[in-house]
Amino acid sequence: MGMAKENQFHVLAVDDSIIDRMLIERLLKTSSFQVTAVDSATKALKFLGLVEDAASEIHQEVDVNLIITDYCMPGMTGYDLLRKVKESKSFKDIPVVIMSSENVPSRINRCLEEGAEEFFLKPVQQSDVNKLKPHLLKSKVKEEKEQPINN
Repeated sequence: MGMAKENQFHVLAVDDSIIDRMLIERLLKTSSFQVTAVDSATKALKFLGLVEDAASEIHQEVDVNLIITDYCMPGMTGYDLLRKVKESKSFKDIPVVIMSSENVPSRINRCLEEGAEEFFLKPVQQSDVNKLKPHLLKSKVKEEKEQPINN
């Protein structure tokens, strides 16, 4: 049983809507992803250890292979989260996918220019989730190349 967990990709799903969060979580789990779901970009940053408060000084090693986030959320948007992730040394290579119910070309282009791998229109479907695998495999290969070989 522990072996299966090792080979599973871990996805951090961020959405302020409980319904959308449950939907994306179910779709990801159907595709055998391990999922951590949070309801805000701030909680996502805390989970990743990217918040400069005293409590997060205990830096835990978080193994996340992909972040999928809603664009429009109160407080910090998915775009802001994307920028913070791409600015961080430890998470800049993690693929980030943005979701939105609004089809706004300028917003989509801005997210893709800032480093998002994909932009999905809601409701997210199984066919969208299937597009995540190549990005995950790409990040896994990059990760393995950067690992020093221990003899």
